[in-house]
Amino acid sequence: MIDSLLTSATPLLLAGLGALLTELSGSLGIFIEGFMVLGSFFAWILAVNTGSVWRGTLLTALLGALAGWGLARFVRKTKANPFIAGLALNLAAVGITDSLSRAWFGTKGVLRAPDLSIPGPIFLPLIDKLPGLGKILSGQLPFTYSAWAFIILGGLIIGKTPLGLRFRAAGRSPLAAEERGLHPAWYREGAWAAAAFLACLAGASLSFRVGAYIPGGVAGRGWIALAVIYLGFRTVWGTAAAALVFALAEYIGFGLQGFAALPATVLLGLPSGLALILYTLSHLWVKKGSPPDI
Repeated sequence: MIDSLLTSATPLLLAGLGALLTELSGSLGIFIEGFMVLGSFFAWILAVNTGSVWRGTLLTALLGALAGWGLARFVRKTKANPFIAGLALNLAAVGITDSLSRAWFGTKGVLRAPDLSIPGPIFLPLIDKLPGLGKILSGQLPFTYSAWAFIILGGLIIGKTPLGLRFRAAGRSPLAAEERGLHPAWYREGAWAAAAFLACLAGASLSFRVGAYIPGGVAGRGWIALAVIYLGFRTVWGTAAAALVFALAEYIGFGLQGFAALPATVLLGLPSGLALILYTLSHLWVKKGSPPDI
């Protein structure tokens, strides 16, 4: 169960951290869902063409980061509404992937590549022999280890370094930051680039987890990632905890398929319903007193 839980949480950890960076920069990136869709498609295509999952994924994430930076730059230069710009990218991503899949492969369905070697679980020497924790810390997929590495790195940088302090200050009070010689727009553009990078990794993790590109495989996880940051009270470790909660809801939903004759739409909507409930409860908690920053 724990293995499945950590695997399910991986895309939400990556996408949630990216969304959190944009929120702390002062402009929430609505585009997370779109970059996850693009990442799941192009990472698969580039991996097949390069013969390497790692080259395909890294190249896709870097191109996604460039696109995220360009989108932020466009919004700043044209003074466009960032919400509308992000929503437009989400809508365009589905059309782009469907059109290219039809043009390149003659289908908008599932894409498979039997000859592509997809990395399996990584077993850590010595650690896998530890009683209890060994089975949790060892034997996870590479994307899972990468997600937790980014979470730890993000928590340390945002909460423990001068760069993180300036980043949070630029997002919380742009005018005060400018008086101190900072450039809030630069931090915002960097946050959008990092968020697009992480969202592409999240999308890629979904494709390589099942061993194929599946249209619609993102299944709204980008939107759930936006809810995750608020359920985590806009903190890195809170976001990680909220991602695990949603992964648990997804795991329970799949488990109910075998024990309850519930419609598929109900099971698919379980994580979103949980988001609404937890978001309401979190606001009730905030009214009683905000929790300390983590």
